[in-house]
Amino acid sequence: MLTVRDRLIERLGPSGVLSDPADLTPYVTGPRRFTGACGLVARPATVEETAAVVALAAEHGCPVVPQGGNTGLCDGAIPTDPRAILLNLGRMNRIRAVDPLSYTMTAEAGVILAHAQAAAADADLLFPLSLGAEGSCQIGGNLATNAGGKSVLRYGSARDLVLGLEVVLPDGRIWNGLRSLRKDNTGGDLKQLFLGSEGTLGIITAALLKLQPSVADTACAFAAVADPLAALKLLDRLRRRTGDAISSFELMNAYALEVAVHHLPGAVHPLSEPAAWTVLVELSSSRAGGDLTALLTEALAEALEDGLVTDATLAQNTAQTAAFWRLRDEGATLYWKEGGLLLHDPSVPLARVPDFIERVEREVGRAVPGARIASFGHIGDGNIHVCVSQPKGMDKKTFLALRGMVQDLVYGAAVDLGGSFSAEHGIGRLKMDELIRYRPPVEIALMTTLKRALDPAGLMNPGKVLAVP
Repeated sequence: MLTVRDRLIERLGPSGVLSDPADLTPYVTGPRRFTGACGLVARPATVEETAAVVALAAEHGCPVVPQGGNTGLCDGAIPTDPRAILLNLGRMNRIRAVDPLSYTMTAEAGVILAHAQAAAADADLLFPLSLGAEGSCQIGGNLATNAGGKSVLRYGSARDLVLGLEVVLPDGRIWNGLRSLRKDNTGGDLKQLFLGSEGTLGIITAALLKLQPSVADTACAFAAVADPLAALKLLDRLRRRTGDAISSFELMNAYALEVAVHHLPGAVHPLSEPAAWTVLVELSSSRAGGDLTALLTEALAEALEDGLVTDATLAQNTAQTAAFWRLRDEGATLYWKEGGLLLHDPSVPLARVPDFIERVEREVGRAVPGARIASFGHIGDGNIHVCVSQPKGMDKKTFLALRGMVQDLVYGAAVDLGGSFSAEHGIGRLKMDELIRYRPPVEIALMTTLKRALDPAGLMNPGKVLAVP
């Protein structure tokens, strides 16, 4: 009698199945060094092959864990059951179509985000989803976790960029919802079931994505502000002054920028002197010749005269713009160099951002004297990352033992102010307890009902997002 492995090799070919423990290690190790376990890795190259894997798993009662670029920060794509089939979608990496007249692209789940951006650019269009891991993360994972990134202010999160999906259901059936309609009022919007569900309800194998006109003009600047409230006031002024041309608006406190400047080779502080708070703003337009640099210069000059901004530096060329963004993007990956680190990804309504930051820095500072707090992130959409580094001189193990207490302070503040404990990183394995703690019982009941209805055997990415018996 053929084993599951044998049947998979028959369907996918020898290159489509990995079972040697040495070959499995990269697939079962997450970015945060958590190592899981699985029986084998299946690497389908088509939606039909993906459906065959899922159907075979359903037949034999094997858990299925879908995986894209394995860049997620909550271990949502790492299997924990030695019986599991890890279904890696990296071979489903084709751009099926780009339709410039409809402003759409159909991309398979394994397409790397940067490749999707390049395919849009080749058609003189823009796919605006942009985040630090875009050189390795994949479209399927972006959609399964509803990725955010630095352009949410202008274009929305990943779910806002999707018109249709192709999904393999838990029983192996294929739902082809790749429709490019901008209006379709014929019942429930089924794609929303799978966007952000982290592979617990089905496996996204392709998506029909919205594109935008390509960017013809940009302007970028770093500016110093007194505090987060001043940053919000500056955002409001710039949106009105520039015709809402702002594509990104990032906030960094002094410690966040200090870490980037100190640890990035060749990095230079963007301002004449350090400031308590800085913002990185970028304008973009599809209209050539609009001279956004002059517009941003005038707007910041007015803000300087009014005292809303205390210092500012405009990027003079694309190289300086890249250097500015390097401070924000690469700098955010270097806090571990300062010792023990506690990471948090909350969001709050825009008007509550100043209250949130003040409360967190006060309460965490009181609970852990000497803690160094980096408050930074996408202030334009209310997503403020809070990275807490151990106090100098404190034992790392002692500091990391405070994780639960610090987490309660940060997440509690966000939820009390009408926010979320997970803005763009998802739930995965790491935040399941918080989901139960902070989401209302009626919402947990609804999610449980959906899980049981679509995946009654509980085989789709078990042990992630929501524990459903």
